Amino acid sequence: MNFRESQDYLYSLGNEVEAMKLGLENIRALLAALGKPHTKYKKVQVAGTNGKGSVCVFLDSICRRADIRTGLYTSPHLTSITERIKIDGADISETDFASLATAVRERSEKMLDAGDLHYRPTFFEQVTAIALLAFAEANVELAVLETGLGGRLDATTAAEAEIVAITRIDLDHQEFLGETIEQIAAEKAAIIRPGTHVVIGPQRPEVMKVLLARCAEVGTRPKMVSDAGEPLEARLGLPGRHQDENARIAMTAAQLVERLLKKPVSEDVISRGLEIARHPGRLEHIGNFLLDGAHNPGGITALVTFLDEVYKGTHITLIFGVMRDKNVPEMAKIIWPRADIVILTEPSNSRAMTTAELKKHVPPNIEPANAHSTDSVDQALRTAYELTSDDGIILVTGSLYLVGEVRGKLIADIC
Repeated sequence: MNFRESQDYLYSLGNEVEAMKLGLENIRALLAALGKPHTKYKKVQVAGTNGKGSVCVFLDSICRRADIRTGLYTSPHLTSITERIKIDGADISETDFASLATAVRERSEKMLDAGDLHYRPTFFEQVTAIALLAFAEANVELAVLETGLGGRLDATTAAEAEIVAITRIDLDHQEFLGETIEQIAAEKAAIIRPGTHVVIGPQRPEVMKVLLARCAEVGTRPKMVSDAGEPLEARLGLPGRHQDENARIAMTAAQLVERLLKKPVSEDVISRGLEIARHPGRLEHIGNFLLDGAHNPGGITALVTFLDEVYKGTHITLIFGVMRDKNVPEMAKIIWPRADIVILTEPSNSRAMTTAELKKHVPPNIEPANAHSTDSVDQALRTAYELTSDDGIILVTGSLYLVGEVRGKLIADIC
């Protein structure tokens, strides 16, 4: 398959959440048939509700500054599927992606024909296998893996990371992970195995109890990252006060990497790595646009804190779109009143909530004249341009899929 064919094939497997099959038996069998690529290097797996992608990006940046050859696997992507797999900071090439996707597909189909798989590996399982194979072929020393959903049954957990880090846990994806915060915490805590080195970020007491119980069960003593009130002295490449917490988790994980690989990671390297880290679509500025992939109440709360600190008194036009499985009433209550104008839209994703459904959640304190419904992202952008003054900002949030769609259009216009 060429790149377009490989991409079309993977998308034909279904939406990565809607068509997801949680479980490790299939991905483990596939990785074994591919020669167990994940055993060729060390791994760090990061799980949590918010901040796990930022921790991965910070840690990858630190390690690269320490001359550690890294692979980075994150999800979802914003504009190209190749963004999910980075080697030494660069996206995998379309040619290499297509070659590896072909190898994974062919192996999967042979195993299906032989009855060695229970089902055709899903989109996320196959892309995870592509990433782990890519890292082996590139001879990376360390792979940094962002958990897709949950932890216990997520495909990345099959890589059996030597180091795991857990960011702040909140309610999200309850239909898959459980209705209570304790159930969700248990799903994420399951990536902690005997022999793993563990970093735990600040948590609610009921969450921390679950995480510490899991550590005690498997006989490991975690490194704890406190909820420090003082900001970090290091300059961070990712904006927002909430990134201090994510940076501290990455710094602690970097110390464990230093011991695991027996390669020095100095304070200067850590500071520089934190400073040059970049994570597109997370409090990212493009012209007068501010793009942020916050997609649950915790992420939206962090976004509002940033707005209050940086954009107090600034006219804000909000473009908002969200997936159907999110806590829209709570998100709307937090972010919509912070905007002067609210533009509702529907991202191009089968999981997206329709504009008609979104309208049902408009808080009563929003003036009807300041709330607009659009049929497409293009229409939302046209409306935003018309209604936003030169000194105002256009905030795009509610979903990384929406942010990716808008970002692609903005970059295309610039280019």
